[in-house]
Amino acid sequence: MRPAAYAAQPSKAPTIEGRRRNLRPLGITQRMIEAVAALPDTSLAYWDTGGPGEPVLLLHPGTGSLEIWEHQRPALAAAGYRAIGYSRRGHRGSDPGSAEAPGTGSGDLAALLDHLGIARCHLVGAAAGGIVALDFALSRADRLISLTLSCSILGIADPDYAAVSEGLRPPGFAAMPPEFRELGPSYRAANPAGVASWLELEHRAIPGRQLRQPTANRITFAALRALDLPCLLMTGDADLWIPPSLLRQVATHVPRAETRVIAECGHSAHWEQPAAFNAALLDFLGRYPAA
Repeated sequence: MRPAAYAAQPSKAPTIEGRRRNLRPLGITQRMIEAVAALPDTSLAYWDTGGPGEPVLLLHPGTGSLEIWEHQRPALAAAGYRAIGYSRRGHRGSDPGSAEAPGTGSGDLAALLDHLGIARCHLVGAAAGGIVALDFALSRADRLISLTLSCSILGIADPDYAAVSEGLRPPGFAAMPPEFRELGPSYRAANPAGVASWLELEHRAIPGRQLRQPTANRITFAALRALDLPCLLMTGDADLWIPPSLLRQVATHVPRAETRVIAECGHSAHWEQPAAFNAALLDFLGRYPAA
């Protein structure tokens, strides 16, 4: 399906195409599109600010959807980039898929890039989206200009790393409120309205059951050491999943990595501290143009 001009009108039928029209207005001042990409194995909702700039693909956290990037869309577009965000399978607006044939997130990303006619892009993944982004980079680094991984444990399978990572969170952590797991205490104390907005998006991000897709690669430190690609690793200083010390350990295994720690935020730096996140991201992207 070819992209159509964005129009926030209610649908008359509960189809994927109809559901997309009930998404929150995207708030971009320039012309943009919002559509559903009919791919070989699934259908994925996406938005695209358009324009001739270098494409920047944004991969949302497991608690989010294509809607979570409202602080990044205008900043990237204003800087001249073509920003694109999409919902992975089972997330808002996209086909929930089949548990028997879930595909891979990186495979779906490759199909979406083909659908959009994008040969190479900057890739930005947050939290669970960072695992998909890294998996894609390990499979198709030739299609990437740069890689940004934010607040993500990255799915690294090395036993020592996994033991340290899992030991940071006590039993029952997954059942705790999502805003406690994902948002830092400084943000929760200072910005209750922002917390409420984040929760609104989180509550509607997965309208049905959550589909867990496997990775195409076994992600290990050895695999990271073979990654020849500019890579920005970011985390929040209060991230309960990947604190700064663990991020720095990961960075020692990535040949072209640089790290940034965003102050006074937890596992959602792009949402909690968007000005600092955007500044770090734009500085990085500007130093690694496609040429």
